[in-house]
Amino acid sequence: MLTFVGLGLFEKTDISVKGLRCIEQADAVYLECYTSRLMGSSIEELSAFYQKPVLPLYREDVEQHPDAMLDRAANENVVFLCAGDPMVSTTHADLRIRAAERGIPTAIIHAASIQTAVCGLSGLQNYRFGKSCSLPFPQKNWFPTTPMDVISQNLSLRLHTLVYLDIQNERYMTIPEAVELLEKMAAMKGVTIPVYVGIARAGSPAPVVLAGPAGRIRAADFGEPLHIMVIPAELHDMEQEYLARFAGL
Repeated sequence: MLTFVGLGLFEKTDISVKGLRCIEQADAVYLECYTSRLMGSSIEELSAFYQKPVLPLYREDVEQHPDAMLDRAANENVVFLCAGDPMVSTTHADLRIRAAERGIPTAIIHAASIQTAVCGLSGLQNYRFGKSCSLPFPQKNWFPTTPMDVISQNLSLRLHTLVYLDIQNERYMTIPEAVELLEKMAAMKGVTIPVYVGIARAGSPAPVVLAGPAGRIRAADFGEPLHIMVIPAELHDMEQEYLARFAGL
């Protein structure tokens, strides 16, 4: 049995009671560490909280070499932990398909997702979001501009864009870094972004939410990761008021 368990947004106690019970009954517990992170709890703290070892998995472990975990799941109760809600990432969906192809039963225990948390913190209505995009760190001779294509298309349809910021090992893209990259892309594509909404540490006791033009957001100190961003389209009156009251727009 392979059970996908969402951990919620920030730290060890965000997990559901159902998820915690599943971990208690598991023979093996794995933690996916590359699509997102629980910044409020370390792996060691999770292990102590669950009172059993937590085995970290990285991109290659899940996408290219999942056989050792799936072999265990064929005969034991295995839990696959991930920050947020399990099936937001396509790599998790692929893993569930692989398990099903081997005849391994699977289940999902859901948890809070950044997609809904962003709506609550920003006041931007969930039905007004279009396609999301990921913003990677540029590499030498590689500066992808696909994120701006997604943002531009959404703006033309009066839809908001959720922008996931890159994570590379222990390097976390910040909101000001993201604004810098997006402004360069916007200039290349002839696109104007009037408002950015930056959100830091969603799910923590003190999240930071700030909305405004590029200059203001780029100069702001959002503090520790994780950071995420929204490029809003034309705002409804209630969205405008919510951002004014809770994000300083």
